[in-house]
Amino acid sequence: MNKLRLTNRGFCLLLLCSCIAGAVELSNYRGFRLGMTLGAVAKHAGMDLSEATVIHQKPARIQELSWSPMRFSSSETDPVDQVKFSFCNGQLYRLVIDYSGNKTSGLTSQDMIDALSAKFGPSSNPAGTLTLGQNSASNQTQDQVKVLAHWGDDASSIDLVQSAYGSSYQLLIVSKSLDAVAQTALFEAARLDALEAPQREKNQNQEAQSELAKTRSLNKGNFRP
Repeated sequence: MNKLRLTNRGFCLLLLCSCIAGAVELSNYRGFRLGMTLGAVAKHAGMDLSEATVIHQKPARIQELSWSPMRFSSSETDPVDQVKFSFCNGQLYRLVIDYSGNKTSGLTSQDMIDALSAKFGPSSNPAGTLTLGQNSASNQTQDQVKVLAHWGDDASSIDLVQSAYGSSYQLLIVSKSLDAVAQTALFEAARLDALEAPQREKNQNQEAQSELAKTRSLNKGNFRP
């Protein structure tokens, strides 16, 4: 009986170790890990902190950094065109990976899912869409993209989507906890922007009129018919 118990216990420990060893890391992409600081991401990408763009200052500091692997590599086969990193108060909460249309031309969605499943494990295939562009200074509209496959655990979420324009693919990697904070901050930032817009426009008009008055005075004094 004791031998049987020891055998069962050993089997359970072996199974547990195998599960741990086979656990898939969803928060890590090419050495970039969700939760990393902006400085750490910039250093790993070989970029300068000054290349980051500030999207909002309050109620949280939202920044973006765009990285192209081709900028630092001579590889002609890397399918990644660009990676956009999003930060909330200096922490990486989202990556949007844009795959090159040329490097993925002819690949079906199942081809993409199979390749990503080899790295992230089995996927689910939910029917639905996701919204992109909500934290971009240049995107006033929100693009709807089709979700092709999903991977997730308690901390992270990964979605393979098809671009709203054309047939190119994108991969979204998100920290669930940090993204919740960022989305709340983005919603509040949009509300504050709308609230402050009239006064901001008034101030801009006053500055423009002041500059015009200075220019008029200078040109009037120098004008000779």
